[in-house]
Order: sequence, then structure tokens, then C-alpha cells
Amino acid sequence: MSEFHFTPERYSELIHDEVPEYERLQEETALATAGLDAREILELGIGTGETARHVLALHPNARLTGVDESPPMLERARQNLADANLVLGRLQDPLPPFRFGLVVSVLAVHHLAPAEKRELFTRVAAALQPGGRFVLADVVIPEDPADIVTPIEAGYDLPDRLADQLEWLREAGFEPEVRWSSRDLAVVAATRL
Repeated sequence: MSEFHFTPERYSELIHDEVPEYERLQEETALATAGLDAREILELGIGTGETARHVLALHPNARLTGVDESPPMLERARQNLADANLVLGRLQDPLPPFRFGLVVSVLAVHHLAPAEKRELFTRVAAALQPGGRFVLADVVIPEDPADIVTPIEAGYDLPDRLADQLEWLREAGFEPEVRWSSRDLAVVAATRL
């Protein structure tokens, strides 16, 4: 995937070109948060705030904290989410010191190496309340190479197999469930035990 975080003004156009099922991914991500009474939500890689708008529609009374490493993307998110607590930071940085009922990340975690993903999953588990949920929606390496449809930029995009990520989530103290998958995309709802 191209480095979308540098171009917030063209993000929507570019992401739709490279991820044909982007709208469906957004819908399925929001649906994976349903049925949870989340008062505090953390989004990792908030980008322009597109996912947050979908999620907050189902959790209108929740307070949102968003983290992103791109100042231009955070500025766009501020325009879209005036009440959110938006923080400049990388996925490798310590998470905000709150207990969340819900953590969401869409199309961000695939930029981490396997060891970094495992470490992030452990930190997310520690930041969640017992019974809280981590919804991970991202590019994965599919079982069938013919299902690779999302362009991958070597050295920047580091997707892993879904089965590996499910195992790493279990190791971190989650009960993960695949809520939706299509070709090289997946949405996982992982409940903290």
C-alpha cells in the first residue's frame, strides 16, 4: 500500500483505488464493535477519522482517543472529530495510560514486523478492561496467493498470515474470532479474557 499517511487530502481516493473493499472493511469493523458497552475507545492509526466515525455511530456516548504518527492525518482527524483526544505517536510507543473498553485498528498494524505485532497485542490486552474488545481490521497474507489484491510496498507493508496473528492474539490473552474476511483482508474481534 502506498504511504497514505502523507497525503490526507487524497487519502479517500487513493485508499479506495488500492483497497477495493475498503467500504465493506469499514462496515465490518464497525459491526465487530456492536454489542459492547464501550465508554472509552482507542483507535490506533486513526488517519483521517473515517473508521472512528463508523464506530462512534454505534457508540455515541463513548469518549475517543486516537493515535497516529502523521501530523497531517491527525489534523484532518481533528477537523472530523472535534471532541476526540488525538495523540501523535507510533504503534510501537506506549499506549495512552487509560483503561479502554474497545481498541480498534484498521489498515495500520500490517506496518509492524511480527515481533512488533506480538508486542502490540500484549500492550493492547493490558490497556483493555477485562471483557473488552480489540477489533483488528487489516491486510493479511492469504492462504491462496491468487487472493492477493492489495498492493504491498516492500519494507513498508509487512502483512502476516491471519492464522499467525490469531495465535499471537491468543498468546496475549485474547479470545479472537474472525468476523469477516475477503481475499487478503480480515476483521478480527478479540475479547480480552
